[in-house]
Amino acid sequence: MKTLIRTAMAAAALLTATAACTPSAGDSARNADPSTAFPKRRLDAVRLVAYRGCDEMLAGLREHAAKSVGPWGFGGPRLLRMKPEDTAMSTEAKTADTPDHSTTNVHEAGVDEPDLVKTDGNRVITVSGGTLRVIDTATRKVTASLKLTKDGEPGYVPAELLVSGDRALVLMRGGEIAYKAIAPMGDTRYLLVDLAGEPKTLSTIKPRGGHVDARMVGSTVRLVTRSQPDFTFPQVRDGVSDKERKRLNQAAIRRAPIDAWLPKVEITDASGAVRTDSVACEKVSHPADYTGASLLTVHSIDLAQGVTTAGTDPISLAADGDIVYGTGQSLYVASNPHWWWPDDVILEDTPQAPATEPAPEEPTPSVTSPSEPAPSATASVSEPPRKQMPSPAVRPEETQVHRFDIGRPGAPVYAASGKVPGRLLNQYSLSEHDGHLRVATTTGSDGQRQSQSQSQVHVLRAADMTQVGEVGGLGKGEQIYSVRFIGPVGYVVTFKQVDPLYTLDLRDPAAPKVTGELKITGYSAYLHPAGDGRLIGIGQEASEQGRTLGTQVSLFDVRDPANPRRMSQLFQKDSGSEAEWDPHAFLYWPKTGLAVVPISSYAQESYQAGALALKIGDSAVTKLGLITHPPMRQGRSAYQPGIQRSIVIGDTLWTVSEGGVKVNDAASLADRAWIPFN
Repeated sequence: MKTLIRTAMAAAALLTATAACTPSAGDSARNADPSTAFPKRRLDAVRLVAYRGCDEMLAGLREHAAKSVGPWGFGGPRLLRMKPEDTAMSTEAKTADTPDHSTTNVHEAGVDEPDLVKTDGNRVITVSGGTLRVIDTATRKVTASLKLTKDGEPGYVPAELLVSGDRALVLMRGGEIAYKAIAPMGDTRYLLVDLAGEPKTLSTIKPRGGHVDARMVGSTVRLVTRSQPDFTFPQVRDGVSDKERKRLNQAAIRRAPIDAWLPKVEITDASGAVRTDSVACEKVSHPADYTGASLLTVHSIDLAQGVTTAGTDPISLAADGDIVYGTGQSLYVASNPHWWWPDDVILEDTPQAPATEPAPEEPTPSVTSPSEPAPSATASVSEPPRKQMPSPAVRPEETQVHRFDIGRPGAPVYAASGKVPGRLLNQYSLSEHDGHLRVATTTGSDGQRQSQSQSQVHVLRAADMTQVGEVGGLGKGEQIYSVRFIGPVGYVVTFKQVDPLYTLDLRDPAAPKVTGELKITGYSAYLHPAGDGRLIGIGQEASEQGRTLGTQVSLFDVRDPANPRRMSQLFQKDSGSEAEWDPHAFLYWPKTGLAVVPISSYAQESYQAGALALKIGDSAVTKLGLITHPPMRQGRSAYQPGIQRSIVIGDTLWTVSEGGVKVNDAASLADRAWIPFN
């Protein structure tokens, strides 16, 4: 079972704390009236409306896309920013012969998330280097494998797994890593694989667009993809003004056919027969305000049934989106505000060399083949001339959140939408509880107004996504580094130089409030419930000036919400951990208190990668040892592979890297087996 701080315990502690403690003057100001803590903005309803047909859809998309396009395509110059991503271990039904085992570290119990490795206790199924492998946990040998990449493709293709019984869905994102802040453009495809006997591909699903995320409840997977209009902007020579470039782009948009936007999915069955399905125009919805620059599509696949006859039953939204959060009954898609330059910013022209040829006529846009990946909106135009970039006007940061009902088989049913100021960190910024959605955001974190940034938690009624309460003023001049909601309690970490850990009382949705605050150096980038009023934090220690120093694992006592305190800290100098931005990399096994954190250390020009095994006691974090994998050779050199995942199976600890799987005794860490991926 997923280990949580019990709701009753947290509620009782909150009642005791609020009755016994008198808030400080600062807390009173923050909790009494949120509007005094941060600028309040009216939250308008964001109702999605389905198009009545393809003509209406085309007219609407053309109009909004033409308004949002700029001289260099959709959006401004794109900058890449890496951000932290990405709960206790969920459990599966198992027979008496199945050893006790951990599973993927997920946000919500009963809602599985794609990952690099899955296990049912009897098998470990991994995807690495373009190959799916099945390992028998009794013999500790690879019993079957399936090559996933096509001839000529690179060996490394980002891929993840979802597994139900003897069916696996492999999610492949082409040859590039797709950061969620930017629409992925890789060759996304999903492979439905039969694991009974020798693995074989039953069907391949290739959507138009890139993969965003997926969630699985029971055997039904909801896949969220995002596509951009499938046409290129006109090529123009240098010296043409930005105003003229924008006019040409708008003209190209107004001539684009409905096929340029309409999402499609290509399905290939085991015999090689191919069919292409399109989303019906009547199944495409839109809010009142949208860019026309991207469409979100939700596909539904029941792994027990396949897709050969039923297809993926897709529905689409004329909206942006990059964060997916799911419960057993609801699927949420959040559209973070663009942190790059606003779409409607027009840069003032600097003097250009006189044109040596007449201005071009408005060319007809070249429409690419629907089977090819959509081109980048800026890839098909000439490079921008060198000029002094003025500071763009800062538009309000707002996040739209759309909720879909997935409580019944078949396609999701749109339920409601809401809008909050600010931007989300990741899916842990969202949490549904007792009919309400809690949303943690940071405003003013776009670099232009960093000194004005602050964070807040909004409470929305899930039924209609209208706001009923909020609490703000968290971490002024800072931004959120981690969030965790556990029943009626919330925890928010903000950071710039020191790490305030805030505890929130969320029992009354209309009046959420801060009950406690702990200031320490460094920060926690991921928070994990450890039961009995304890919280594990994984992140970086830092100097008082905010310079990071290395990985730290903290154990917090949060039984008294008015007085959170750190009981213990383990610090590893000059190191970092994948668990800081990907919670799937963290393992906590509450039955024994074992925790495993992948770690990479840089010291004195040397590099070491491994898995740090820890004991989480009642009041202390203790180091048990470091597990490493054998070096891998690349040409004449060798390197140590980083450990990506850890699993408990029975009395053993399994760690996974690109080189193979190592099995250790879970108590003594003694080596038991090495299973290489040749």
